[in-house]
Amino acid sequence: MEQLQELDNREKILECALNLFYQKGYDAVGVQEIVTLAGITKPTLYYYFKSKYGLLEALLQERCCKMNDQLRKAAYYNGDLVYSLERYAKTMFTIAESDMRFYYLTLSLFYSARENETYKAISPYMKEQFAIIRGIFEQAAGYLGNMNGRQEQFAIGFSGILNNYILVYYEREDPNKQLVDDKTIYSLVHQFMYGIVV
Repeated sequence: MEQLQELDNREKILECALNLFYQKGYDAVGVQEIVTLAGITKPTLYYYFKSKYGLLEALLQERCCKMNDQLRKAAYYNGDLVYSLERYAKTMFTIAESDMRFYYLTLSLFYSARENETYKAISPYMKEQFAIIRGIFEQAAGYLGNMNGRQEQFAIGFSGILNNYILVYYEREDPNKQLVDDKTIYSLVHQFMYGIVV
C-alpha cells in the first residue's frame, strides 16, 4: 500500500508540474505552486525530485524516452521513402494528439535560450529525435541519388513541416477534431517529396 501511495504521489507531482509548466512556462512556476496543486508538502516534492529542475528532468526523461522510442519504431526504412515518411508523420501526429501539453512544452523548452537550463534539459532528447528522422534520409540516400549529401537538410525541412503543421493546426482548428488524418499526412508527405524528386 505504501509503494502504491508513493507511486501516486510521484505521478501526481509530475502531472501537476506538466500542467503548470505548459500553462505558464517553466521559469514562471514556483515549487509552492506545484505542491499546492498536487496537495503535498515541499519536503515530499524534494524527497522524489530534489529540486524543481530535478522534477523537470524526471518529466522529460519519462515522456521523451517513450516518445522517441515510438518515433524510432516508426522510422525504419523499407525501400519506400514516401511510405516511411508517412508512417513517421502519423506517429508524430499521434504523439502530439495524445498529449498536446507535453508536445508544446518540449518545443517551448527547445526554443528557449541556449544558456537556459531548460534548453540543456530538453536538448539531448530533441537531438536524438532529429537523429531518428535524419536516419530515414540517410538510409534512403542510396536509393535516391539526388539527395547529394543533403540528408540533414531534408530532415530539417521535414521535421519543420510536421512541427509547424501541428502548431498551426491547433491554433486554427477545432481542438476536438482529430489531428491524425491519413489524407492530410499523404498530402504533406507528397508536397515535401515533390521538392526532392523533381
